[in-house]
Amino acid sequence: MIKFRSDCADLINDYTHAMLNFLPAFFIGFLSFSFYTLNTIFWVLPIVICSILKALLPFKFWQKIFSYLLDHMASYWVAINTVNQKLFTNLTIDVSGVEDLNPKQWYLVICNHQSWVDIVILQRVLHGKIPFLKFFLKKELIYVPFLGIAWWALDFPFMKRYSQSFIKKNPHLKGKDIETTKKACAKFKYKPVSVMNFIEGTRFTDEKHKKQGSNYKNLLKPKAGGIGFVLSTMGDSLNKVVNVTIYYPEGKPNFIDFLCGKIKKVQVVVDTQDIDQRLLGDYVNDRSHKINFQKWVNQLWAEKDQLLEQLKNNK
Repeated sequence: MIKFRSDCADLINDYTHAMLNFLPAFFIGFLSFSFYTLNTIFWVLPIVICSILKALLPFKFWQKIFSYLLDHMASYWVAINTVNQKLFTNLTIDVSGVEDLNPKQWYLVICNHQSWVDIVILQRVLHGKIPFLKFFLKKELIYVPFLGIAWWALDFPFMKRYSQSFIKKNPHLKGKDIETTKKACAKFKYKPVSVMNFIEGTRFTDEKHKKQGSNYKNLLKPKAGGIGFVLSTMGDSLNKVVNVTIYYPEGKPNFIDFLCGKIKKVQVVVDTQDIDQRLLGDYVNDRSHKINFQKWVNQLWAEKDQLLEQLKNNK
């Protein structure tokens, strides 16, 4: 059986190399995008149907069953996307640090952010090694047709964040955002989860880097509030922090280049850390805890910046 799988893998690799050498890049991109689209359409319908049933049945037992079912569907969607990548790209992903990950654990996942390709890479290298990634989303996104109800059914937490100026004008809403997050995270206690956060808050560009006056060479300034919020609401449930660093030796890619098979190599370094008890606390109301937490995030980001420099110099 192992030999058969190995032979199949070799056959697919041979087919892939022959096809990529023969077909023009734009046509490869078209085929790849078509497969992504078909895979998404195939899974959206059952996910939406199960989402509606989950919303209509007010019984916790059935809602848990549908949550597990929906997560499996989403995982198959990721798995087929990975097959698509292997068919239409010669991409080599050099990954380290995933050996001790466990799909039965609770994780907080953080990562630097350069491109939409980051999400696809994260899903590919972490698939099956940790629970399905859940991204924190703005509450307004729940109204996106079809996807909004699918994200809700997949237990993606929706956050309602208020600015300090808004709170000053509406003091009665102080603390409401963290209450909303606590309710959203309560469902994560009965089954393992991976909560994902790009703590730069946006994709890295030279323009944004210059505008921020970032003191990191390869990163934007980290925003500690997001993960501070997460650890304040569900720190007791999370087991570890999975700190992922993604580096593109050929330069920051766009998604079209990725679809067309123009990205040849990606390096991914995964560092898993225990959650220090000092990181748990009231990030919103405890100023001392907030300052210490921000120091920890800044130190983490300084180390990530040094790692990216090392990867640059070693390419």
